[in-house]
Amino acid sequence: MNTLFRYILIFLFIITTSYAVSSKYYKDKFDTAKSLYLSSVMNGDQNKEIDYLKKMIRYGEKLGIDTLKYKRELNRIDKTTIVKKQIKTTSIIPKKTIYTIKSVVSKENMIIIDFFNNIDKSYIDFFEKKTSKNYFDYFDIKGNYKYAGPTKLSIKNIDRIKIMQLNKKTLRIYLRDKYDIKTIYIINKKQIIIKVLNGKATKKNIIKQKVKVIKPNFLTTTKKTIVIDAGHGGKDPGAVGGRKVYEKNIVLNISRYLREKLRNKGFNVYLTRSSDKYVKLSNRTKYANIKNADIFISLHANAARKARANKAHGVETYFLSPARSARAKRVAALENKGDMGSMGWSSKNSLLTILNRSKIVASNKMAIDIQKNMLYTLRNKYGKSAIRDGGVREGPFWVLVGAQMPSVLVEVGYITHPKESRRMNTKTYQRLIADGIANGIESYFRKN
Repeated sequence: MNTLFRYILIFLFIITTSYAVSSKYYKDKFDTAKSLYLSSVMNGDQNKEIDYLKKMIRYGEKLGIDTLKYKRELNRIDKTTIVKKQIKTTSIIPKKTIYTIKSVVSKENMIIIDFFNNIDKSYIDFFEKKTSKNYFDYFDIKGNYKYAGPTKLSIKNIDRIKIMQLNKKTLRIYLRDKYDIKTIYIINKKQIIIKVLNGKATKKNIIKQKVKVIKPNFLTTTKKTIVIDAGHGGKDPGAVGGRKVYEKNIVLNISRYLREKLRNKGFNVYLTRSSDKYVKLSNRTKYANIKNADIFISLHANAARKARANKAHGVETYFLSPARSARAKRVAALENKGDMGSMGWSSKNSLLTILNRSKIVASNKMAIDIQKNMLYTLRNKYGKSAIRDGGVREGPFWVLVGAQMPSVLVEVGYITHPKESRRMNTKTYQRLIADGIANGIESYFRKN
């Protein structure tokens, strides 16, 4: 009898131990799949999303976890993927086509170039020329356009726009005018947009523009509330430049100047921090929500690795979305690290629920207006070549997650670039960039 009882105890011990080991095994597998799923969402890789969701469901059921929400998400993504695959297989682009540019059109103050394939900044090269009578802006675009010859482009108040296939690999577009043309370009996934910021003007009008005071447009700005977030602060200095120039101090100064500019335009303005104190990322957007803000602007200064510190410079504007470029992912990682470790699964999962909301479209529009006006204001002072256009980009910035209004993150320059860092640390630069952002915000509200 004692022997039988001993065997029963041994058997129960083995069963209990096996169950505990099995539970730990599946728990580890489930946690790993969850982590990799979030990573695939941030990288916009739907195939991996589906793979890791299936694993989460399988391991979750082994653990007795309610997996209904994961099944719903899998069902939603799977349908999207099927549609995408169908579109891909019925593509109208011949595999052996020699043409990479789909269309080139002019519209209002823009020239829009659409490509068949995804593009990046290497697809466009810009330079200027000046003769005794005219100014020229040249755009050399990597690609071949079938209808370059018959295409006619025109923008009001620009004397001439010429398009030509320079060679098999380069499409050239140039603008000619009697006065210095102010242009910028924006790169999207399969599109380049060239924008003209000024039209034809007489010398008399140009002089007037420099001294003209723009009165507040209270019809547009009245009752509009803006929350400005100066990044980092307190124990978190942010990026650090030469001679101990701290990001937290530069963006705080700019936020104060920006508040002043916007109040003069008739806006209601609040700061997430008005002194050198640390504020959690999640509390910044909570504050904007409490204030019922119409828009949320987060200010930051960029940084580059030591190998690129002397080369990387310029201004950039981001809106919330999964990062589609290596640079956007790097910048997002730099800005997210201050508070990301404290975010749980539910906080990270909230990103998924807002990506398709209409505010993302509005945020993109606002980012374009802010970027355009920052460039215009800074280049008027320092010259076009001195201020690099980093463009409008998508990025997974946690400080923007949870904002219930259109929101953008502005990188006001590279604190690691020796010359730009010294410039950013001056009142002149800080006031100018505040001017540009304020004008961009006003432009956004006028159009929307």
